[in-house]
Formats: sequence, C-alpha cells, structure tokens
Amino acid sequence: MERVTQKMSGLQFNLGPAKEPLGFIKALEWIFAIFAFATCGSYSGTTKIKLYCPISENLTAKVDFGYPFRLNKASLILSEKTNCNGTWPEQYHLVGDFSSSAQFFVTFAVFVFLYCIAALVVYLCFLHLYRGAGKLPMIDFIVTVVVSFLWLVSTSAWAKALTDIKTSTGSSLLGSLDPCKSGKVKCLFDEVSSMGSLNVSVVVGFLNLILWAGNAWFVYKETHLHSPPAAEPPNPGPPIPTGM
Repeated sequence: MERVTQKMSGLQFNLGPAKEPLGFIKALEWIFAIFAFATCGSYSGTTKIKLYCPISENLTAKVDFGYPFRLNKASLILSEKTNCNGTWPEQYHLVGDFSSSAQFFVTFAVFVFLYCIAALVVYLCFLHLYRGAGKLPMIDFIVTVVVSFLWLVSTSAWAKALTDIKTSTGSSLLGSLDPCKSGKVKCLFDEVSSMGSLNVSVVVGFLNLILWAGNAWFVYKETHLHSPPAAEPPNPGPPIPTGM
C-alpha cells in the first residue's frame, strides 16, 4: 500500500496537458507575459528640441529617458557647454513621474511569468495530483480570476501613463520651458524616439487580459463547482430472504 501511495504522489511527466486548452493557453500566457515586461522594461529613448539663440547661436537640447519613466528627473542637456547667450541659465527637466504605473505593469507581468512556470510544472508533471485534490483547481481558478482583473487594472493604468509620457516628451514640451515661453530664444521641436515597443506593451497587456479571462472557463471546468464529485450510492439494505 505504501508503494502505491508513493507512486501516485510522485512525478509523472506527461505532455498531454500541453495539447489541451488548460496547458496550451497557460503556455501562451507565459509567452505573452514575457513580451509584456520586456517591451516596457527595456525601453529607452531621446527627445530633442532646436534652440535658435540670440546672435545666431544655434544649439540642440536633448534629454534621454526610459523605464521607469521618472521624467521629472531627466534633464535637458545642451549640445555645447553654453547658456545660449544667457537665455538658458538653468537646468530644465521633463514633466511628470510615471514610475508607479510602469513598475506596477512590469512587476505584475514578471509575477505572472513565474506563476505560469509553476502552473505548467504542475500540469505537466503532477496533473494526477492536481485533478485528484479538490483544492488545487479551486486555487488555480481564483488566481486566474484575480490575475485577469489585475491585467485590466495594470494595463489601463499603463496605457494612461503612456499617453502622458508622449505628451511630456512631444512638442508640448516647449510649453514647459521658460526661455521658450518668454520669447528669449526661439524653440522648435525636433524629434522624439519611436515608442512602438511601448505601444506593443499596451496591446500585449490587453491580449493577456483576454487570454486569462478566456482561460478562466477551462480552469473552472477542473473545479468541483463545474463537476461536483459523484454522490456515493445508497447503502443497500440486507438481502431479502427467498422462500425455500
């Protein structure tokens, strides 16, 4: 009896669940979680403006920015060591701190990535324990519902932050610079690095939401809520004696 118990509780590697929606969708969630934190967390860019200073001194002011997008700490640096004929006496920064939304999105995606690895290990190696224990599928279902909701929250917050980042690093940047507003120096917006990867991160975030919300149904089917355990047959009474 002890050997049978050890065999049932041991590792039983099986690729079968990977062909089922339960395992296949989890593998997709793992891949899309990688795309989510990689496209956002690895971004770095530059925005530039042109300055036409008095006495025909032309300069370029640029600022490098990136994850976690604390733009209020990113300063504009002139192309030459000068103050634009006295019209650029201070160090100016971009506007806004969007680190909370960006870090929430990236950190959450990393945790989802780790959870997917753990879930795939259970599906592929311990599926007999997963389906044999009533609590594991229920825990998995609750986590799936919570993760779906958090994908909605984190991606929505990050999408709003990305819109504000584009505003702070775009042509509206000129409105926050005192020399440009006062007319002491003529300022023209030059260029800003493409934010295509950040746009992809938002799209991937919403795709993750769809994946996790859809997968909730397949995880739900594994719980006792969808398939309650079969009731034990009634205890038969004593046999009725037959006449001799």
